[in-house]
This record gives sequence, C-alpha cells and structure tokens, in this order.
Amino acid sequence: MAHDIAVYINEIGETTSLNEKGKVVIYQKRQTQWKLLKEKHFNLEPNLGLKELRQKMDEVIIFLEDCKIFTGLSVVGVPYFALEKAGCSIWEFAGKPREFLDYILEQEEEARLQEENLKENNLVPLPIDTGNGCYKISLKDIQQSNSGVTSKQVLIPFIRKGKFYSLEVVCSHVPPWLESELASGNLTGEIEKLGNNEVRVMISKKCCHEC
Repeated sequence: MAHDIAVYINEIGETTSLNEKGKVVIYQKRQTQWKLLKEKHFNLEPNLGLKELRQKMDEVIIFLEDCKIFTGLSVVGVPYFALEKAGCSIWEFAGKPREFLDYILEQEEEARLQEENLKENNLVPLPIDTGNGCYKISLKDIQQSNSGVTSKQVLIPFIRKGKFYSLEVVCSHVPPWLESELASGNLTGEIEKLGNNEVRVMISKKCCHEC
C-alpha cells in the first residue's frame, strides 16, 4: 500500500512558509522507502487578493489529487482553510522531509486506528457541535472511570482532523499530553479552573487568530 505526504519546501530542500517562494513536493512511501512522486512550483505573491489566493490554493488542491497530508513550516490563513476544506491533515515541521515523514505517517495511522476502534465499539462520546464550528466535550467521566479509554484516544482523532474553530474541553485535570499538544501545531489554548476537580480548556486553531 502506498502512502503519500505533500511537503512545501524551499530551494535547499527544507520546509518553508506558504508565503515564501517554494514548491509542493509529494513523497510516496512504498515498503520502507520514500520516493519523490511529483512536484509543483508555487508562489503566493504578497499583493494577491482573497480571490487570487483561493485560486492559487485550488491549483494546489488539484495537484494533490488523493494526497491528504500536507506539511509546511507554517500553514495559516486562507491556505490552511483551503487545505482543511479539501480534507487534508495539516502539519507544521522545520527541516528536511526525511527528518519527519515517518513520524507523520505513524501519527496519522495511530489516529486512524484509534478512531476506527472507538467507532466500532461505541466506547466514548464525540464532541458536541454547538454551532459555527464550535464543539464541546467533557472528559470527566472518562478520567474518573476505569473503562480503559484515555483522553488521548478521545481527542487526538478529532484534533488531527482539524475540522473545528474551537473546542471546549471540561476535565478533572489537564492531561499532560494535551498541554504538550497545545505547545505545537495549529492550536492555542486557555486553561481555566472552574472549581474543585474541574478545569476548562478552550482550544482553538492558531490560524483563527491570524487570518
């Protein structure tokens, strides 16, 4: 089975921001080796209007075809939402592709398997849509029970998909992995103590504040 990951790189082969001149390169893994599948030069000129930005991103989406994983140094604003709308998982990494391609693939596969397992067994609640891309979920029952389901299994698939503007998480305590997650990627978060053994974490995409 082939696995494809698109990476936006500069002339020296390192990831760069989409507002910098570069190219989109799609790498495909067969067995244990990553191969360059195809590439496309890309440049978002600073004077482009919203319509032109969207047209440029439409070209990228067409180029990606079935590839649904996109990586760059910084992916925010119109490019982020265009890729998200196309169903892409979006990652931010600094460096050369060989340094992170395997890691991304492993994380994507882990999230996929967790989501499938949870759906098949109906073990956990899903975040509730409260409107306008906002969601809410309580982890308190999960944290206080011995069901074997973890907060990471509940939230990671949802966060990785990225199809939300904000996510309100009510919990007994902030899971350590979530604190680490908030320190990277396209998420920011505010932690508020509501009372004894109750904390609220408001998670939002970094690009929501920048676009």
